[in-house]
Amino acid sequence: MERSFARLEKDSLTDFWIGVNFWSKVGGPRMWSEYDHDVVVKELQVLRDHGLNLTRSFFFWSDFMPEPDVLSEQAVARFEDFLDVHSQLGMRTVPTLLVGHMSGENWDPAWRAGRDLYSDVWLVDRQAWLGEQLARRLAGHPAVAGWLLSNEMPLYGGTAAAQTVSSWARLVVRGLRAGGATQPVSVGDGAWGIESTGVDNGFRLRDLAATIDFAGPHSYPADSDRLRQHLSAAFSCELAAVAGKPVVLEEFGASSDFVSDEQLGHYYRQVLHMSLLGGATGWMAWNNTDYDGLADQPPYSHHPFEMHFGVTDHEGAPKESLRELAAFGALLREVEMWHCTRAATDTALVVPTHVDTAFPFTHESDRTLGIAALRHSYGAAREAGLAPAVVRATDGIGDDARLYLLPSAKQLTAQAWRRVTELAEGGATVYVSYSAGDHDVQRGPWWPGVNELFGVRHGLRYGMVDRIEDDRLTLEFERDFGGIAAGDRLTLPVGGNAHLRGFLPVEPVTAEVLARDAAGRPALLRRRIGDGWLVLCTAPIEAMASSAPAVNPEDTWRLYDALAREAGVRRPVTVADPRVLVDSLVHRDGRRFYWFVSQSDQPLTFTPRGAALTGLDGTEAGEVTLPPFGVRVLRSAA
Repeated sequence: MERSFARLEKDSLTDFWIGVNFWSKVGGPRMWSEYDHDVVVKELQVLRDHGLNLTRSFFFWSDFMPEPDVLSEQAVARFEDFLDVHSQLGMRTVPTLLVGHMSGENWDPAWRAGRDLYSDVWLVDRQAWLGEQLARRLAGHPAVAGWLLSNEMPLYGGTAAAQTVSSWARLVVRGLRAGGATQPVSVGDGAWGIESTGVDNGFRLRDLAATIDFAGPHSYPADSDRLRQHLSAAFSCELAAVAGKPVVLEEFGASSDFVSDEQLGHYYRQVLHMSLLGGATGWMAWNNTDYDGLADQPPYSHHPFEMHFGVTDHEGAPKESLRELAAFGALLREVEMWHCTRAATDTALVVPTHVDTAFPFTHESDRTLGIAALRHSYGAAREAGLAPAVVRATDGIGDDARLYLLPSAKQLTAQAWRRVTELAEGGATVYVSYSAGDHDVQRGPWWPGVNELFGVRHGLRYGMVDRIEDDRLTLEFERDFGGIAAGDRLTLPVGGNAHLRGFLPVEPVTAEVLARDAAGRPALLRRRIGDGWLVLCTAPIEAMASSAPAVNPEDTWRLYDALAREAGVRRPVTVADPRVLVDSLVHRDGRRFYWFVSQSDQPLTFTPRGAALTGLDGTEAGEVTLPPFGVRVLRSAA
């Protein structure tokens, strides 16, 4: 099964986008009214010296458009100078058109007068006019790499109906195109819509796909588990591929007020490498510098931590974040990332249609819980070395995987149930874990024909929860299964509320019991169907673990590893330790580059199993030692 790795077109200046969001330390968001050419040159030079080739820049709306039909000549001239500096340094920028929200505050042009940003015809026309005028003046400059319509527009304009948002985006993009902009364009919304979060804010990537040239997730996660935190941006990139466009990690980073210098480096390293392995092909960190000199200016006066997201400090000295960006960029150039694809996989992580679609009379928390379960499952699959492809049931589930994971799947469409049955009949292994959801509205599995499907007789009571009473769920295996021996036990965390902590009481009919819980109840069963298997876990193990703190690595990875062995999943290189994540890129000349990414805060030593590997310099690899949260890339011959 292929995995998304679309790229923006290569050109003469750069092979991929790697850079930062940019405000000068002179002025911050008001840099265009306080522009200092010499300071900007020094700020950009530091970035270029560390291998960065791109900035994302911002037209602060009230500065560039002081009246509804007036373009500020001073602001445009200063931006032209900004572009010239980029060209002189061999850099480019992605201008952001409608900047009314920034770093914890919204700023309106005085003339907006409360009009709706998406649906007021006159105001939408004015936004398109701004795009057309700026494109006429700037689109021909070689330093312009692309365009963004906005900065986190849902925080500025709020939510709206999807048709309204998509129409607004089309009209503003038409303004840019009418002005001569030919570069790639995207929305700048953060990719926080229903397909990525389960919450419908009107910015639907599917609907916007015909208008945009790339999707741009913004990732600022907060989690109670380190692995989930490290994989959050990568999983967002996987989900953003729903548009079928290149994925650029448009914003990510951390304030130095929230994290130590050492931990900032670890976080950047993990986000960069894992988002690459999650399908991102461009990166723009937040942001270029600190703003200690702007403490009395909004938004920094009331959000002081926003002063310290820079990859350099206020004096221009690099932080660990900039060093990680430099090392990452150098590595991607060494492996010629632009000539690579993500390795195909035999494992599919299935996103149910109910998770990314607002069906009538369904509950939003089913979608958000579904996303949480999928995110945790994604981490467990990576711990098992499976590198799953994220597959949308809405788009149809292909038949080119050997293992299909449907974690804590409360709801599937009738068509999807028919499809996964066909896949099992054709020889695949389909794993499904039960979930009744985390609320009491139509609580229970929306599964047609549970008994016939899984070869069991269930004992559900209407409207009731068959509660898991223990804080840990133990599965004891009755037979050997995929490397787990009869008598072995898996111990799994139990989290979530009273609705979620329920199991599916069943007795086998034609299914065989693989494992039982501590009370002796069937907990893992499989049924032969055609040439393949349907495997049922009777507890929502992924959804329950998704809210549990500091759980990884927990034993779901062992279950997934066993499923993979039984399904015949091909893993050319593996590592015994689940704290080392493994994935690979394939160069067009046949070489394969293997990433080994540690999730341990202590040094780890291991020997890769499978294909013979060397260092990038061709020397024999042998035993590998990774520093805390370290990354090593090895290669196999063509």
